[in-house]
Amino acid sequence: MAETHGVVTEIQVRREPVVPEAAYDQPLPWQKPLVFWLGALALFGLGLYVFSGILLPFVAGLALAYFLDPVADRLERIGFSRLWATVVILGVFILVFVLALLLLAPLLASSLADFAAKVPGYAQRLQQLLVERGTPYLQRLGPNFQPPDLQGSLGDFIGKGVAWLGDVLRSLWSGSQTLIGIVSLVVVTPVVAFYLLVDWDRMIAQVDTWTPPRYRPTVRELARDINEAIGGFIRGQSLVCLLLGAWYAIGLLLCGLNFGFLIGMLAGLISFIPYVGSLTGLVLATSVAIVQFWPDWVMVGAVLAVFFSGQFLEGNILSPKLVGEAIGLHPVWLMFALFAFGALFGFVGLLLAVPMAATVGVLARFALKRYLASPIYTGRPHAPPLLPPDA
Repeated sequence: MAETHGVVTEIQVRREPVVPEAAYDQPLPWQKPLVFWLGALALFGLGLYVFSGILLPFVAGLALAYFLDPVADRLERIGFSRLWATVVILGVFILVFVLALLLLAPLLASSLADFAAKVPGYAQRLQQLLVERGTPYLQRLGPNFQPPDLQGSLGDFIGKGVAWLGDVLRSLWSGSQTLIGIVSLVVVTPVVAFYLLVDWDRMIAQVDTWTPPRYRPTVRELARDINEAIGGFIRGQSLVCLLLGAWYAIGLLLCGLNFGFLIGMLAGLISFIPYVGSLTGLVLATSVAIVQFWPDWVMVGAVLAVFFSGQFLEGNILSPKLVGEAIGLHPVWLMFALFAFGALFGFVGLLLAVPMAATVGVLARFALKRYLASPIYTGRPHAPPLLPPDA
């Protein structure tokens, strides 16, 4: 019986599967870092798409808190508590914003309404001038270039351009009209900014503790690079836009151009999109100048000089000094991000485009550094690490 019992026991032991202890340490598919972060990114994009209609005041409040956090830190260093620093900063900001709105909004609104009413007349007069002056030169190219054909083509082109501009303005306006309305934007944004600004440092510290310790140095370095890229570009480019807007507006007013202040400020504000602001202002100002000053080419040249000097000022003085080259945001990549996020998420997408573009740029450069140091590129079995090991 003992031998039989021993044989049976031995057989049972042999039949039991032997699982190595290392197998229990293998991560599940969702526990792998790449799968986890790709899933988190997909959920983030889905959330943006689903809730894009109500995110505007919260995104605006987050952006406002981000911009004002350095000011709050400076006030803390001179003796203010975080709460009182937040109260003072937001109070001054809201006061300046309301005063600017009360002073500039009526002027801009009336000018914009007047300009919109006169755009068809300007377009028709410009079309007539182009047909009258351009037809003799075009007829030398052949019999197909007749005044009716040229006039119809120009009319279609100008009509499509005006319709496109109207569609863009309507899309931006409808995108900003969230479910809670423009009034809630004015009310909710300061509240969100207040709470975020009070707890900003604590939130950053808490997020830092959530990072796995072995990845913490890498994540901190990436976060610093992203912060420098976003803050450097937005703060610097905002100053560039304001200075360019003032330059264009004052220059066009001195030229005596109709709606010069409106066109100049518009060109300066949308200079946030590389080349788009200057080209838009140049086309609008030149068209109005031709209609207004024809045949005085001196004044048309003065209007052109305002924009060319503004481009020289931006490219050689303002952008190198205020924005710099270290942020790594290529103009083409920035334009793509603005149009792509604007098309996907409306006005909220425009607010998120620059931070997302800067973040993707920093991560892409980091991935490129890792690739250049990897065995795939170097051919060595073990490449030296890019970052120092954890302490």
